[in-house]
Amino acid sequence: MDTKKVSLILSAAIVFLIGAWSLYDSKYSLAAKLDAYITAYAEQGLFSGSVLVAKDGKIVLCKGYGMANYEHDIANTAQTIFRLGSLSKQFTAMAIMQLQEKGLLNVNDAISKYIPDYPKGDTITIHHLLTHTAGIANFTDFPEYSKIKIESHTLEQLIEIIKNKPFDFSPGAKYQYSNSGYILLSYIIEKVSGKTYEAVIKENIFIPLGMYNSGYDHASPMLKNRASGYSMRNDEIVNADYVDMSVPSGAGALYSTVIDMYLWDRALYSTKLVSKESLAAIFKPQVPINSTTSYAYGWCVAKVFSQHTIIEHAGEVDGFSTDICRYPDDNLCVVVLSNVDNPAVRVVKISLQLAAIVFGEKYILPKKHVAIEVRPELYDQCVGQYKLSTADKEKGEGVITITKENNMLMAQGSGIEKLRIYPESETDFFAKSVDAQVSFVKDQIGTVIQLIWHQDGVDQVAQRV
Repeated sequence: MDTKKVSLILSAAIVFLIGAWSLYDSKYSLAAKLDAYITAYAEQGLFSGSVLVAKDGKIVLCKGYGMANYEHDIANTAQTIFRLGSLSKQFTAMAIMQLQEKGLLNVNDAISKYIPDYPKGDTITIHHLLTHTAGIANFTDFPEYSKIKIESHTLEQLIEIIKNKPFDFSPGAKYQYSNSGYILLSYIIEKVSGKTYEAVIKENIFIPLGMYNSGYDHASPMLKNRASGYSMRNDEIVNADYVDMSVPSGAGALYSTVIDMYLWDRALYSTKLVSKESLAAIFKPQVPINSTTSYAYGWCVAKVFSQHTIIEHAGEVDGFSTDICRYPDDNLCVVVLSNVDNPAVRVVKISLQLAAIVFGEKYILPKKHVAIEVRPELYDQCVGQYKLSTADKEKGEGVITITKENNMLMAQGSGIEKLRIYPESETDFFAKSVDAQVSFVKDQIGTVIQLIWHQDGVDQVAQRV
């Protein structure tokens, strides 16, 4: 063969191999960064669940962390099934839009058409229910909810409980999150379709999309790969409170896997379920939640990292904490499903940090901390109240209280529950149930005069008072 041709072939092969390696190395590096981030949380006991990150139609990370069942040492995997909590609302909204396309209802219909005796039913529309603007009190905030949630209820029984409560505001006046509205939507879906809510979601969404590991959760049927639900209390993982899943219904009773949720994400780029016009209505920002975020139909819409549109919803139900983030302009999907509800560690933060890694934005890798033994009198030196400095007003003006209880040092402040902090040096402490640290600062004679609260990349200084 001609030497020149051989040289050209070799050059082309080298270019191809370099290009292929670059693509592989880029993907591997991104996957490694994502995995390292979640692993850092999991190793500290701050995360248990499954995660999926997909970019441009390709899965970059799909993996389980922690335990699906801690008592039997069964690990979470990509196939583990989790309760979705309020992620269920996006499926309820989709079912409503499907029924509208069939001409069986309209989002502008007054709910009196479907629930004739509901108070103010002539002024409340399906649109109000979808967007949390109906003014109906949130039943999960009722004082008696702890009793309601452990007993089986029909939708009619739940509505009887809800409708007898005072309205929080006039229908349409403003936004206020309410699970009650989605209970009413579940009932309307059943009345209009002539089928159970469960059957409607299964037949019209899950089966058409091949989401065979998704469904309406019930306690009694055997469900392969189902995760047990846990709660974090006093730095320990305990079994979560029982919830009869007839209660959350279309507001929070569905289950799924990260893989099935990705099938859902992909379908929302297509017209497999509804028309483009209906999809546009689902994702249209309908009412402001705050200065940066609006509520659509079962979704929140906002801008993050200055320029990226995010369509997102989080969910919580006893024992489970979940989040799905879709970045349609970037063809990015992040799904985080956890079987430990820990009020100190929000999966929403984890989802956003995973997206930050993909976008090349700044993110904070959780640091591993090791507790040490210290002199008992050291705790006494730290006890007191510490007022946040004026410079930190925008981050939350308030007082952090440090107490000693049963030879343990406890911290409680603005927006945080009381938690135990552990020493890793004589001046530096850390919490186990949340990624936060406290540094105590002493004057020249050894008296503690201030503390610095470190969390989410922000240092808040508080002077002892």
